[in-house]
Amino acid sequence: MMPDKPQIQLRQLSADDVVKYTEQLGGLLHACVHNGASIGFVLPFSQTDGEGYWAARVLPAVQTGSVIMFAAIAGDELIGTVQLDIDTMPNQPHRAEVKKLMVHPGYRRQGIAKALMIAIEKVAEEHTRNLLTLDTRTGDGAEPLYISLGYQAAGIIPGYCLDPAEDRLDATTIMYKTL
Repeated sequence: MMPDKPQIQLRQLSADDVVKYTEQLGGLLHACVHNGASIGFVLPFSQTDGEGYWAARVLPAVQTGSVIMFAAIAGDELIGTVQLDIDTMPNQPHRAEVKKLMVHPGYRRQGIAKALMIAIEKVAEEHTRNLLTLDTRTGDGAEPLYISLGYQAAGIIPGYCLDPAEDRLDATTIMYKTL
């Protein structure tokens, strides 16, 4: 008999949670970048680099409430995350940006990314945000997920970012969804 997989729970992370999970968040980011995810980082990329991102860039934003963060947790292991940046200009109080959706490569194709997106959309509505934007590498595996959730492509920007592993520039697709 195989042991039961731990049930996956989604929860909003407080600043204290970000501190508590910094090592696991660093490991998640490290695993995703090394698996080819285009989420702002390039190789070489270490576990320490990943932890530094969460501590220096995300924790302060969660502390001030300008970023809302959700995580997927299986047992004691943080396996996925997504951020909602609600720090918009005064003429954009209705809008937010979805950032850094990632699921550990060992847990993909289980509906975790979709569940994280649905959770972050509910939080956006609670914060009276009815227009969500995001960008994703053009042709990436996440693009069909976003489309299936009702996001529409606004356009493609060629040469937007460095590929995480190869010496080339990748395009990004800007997407939006009205809630």
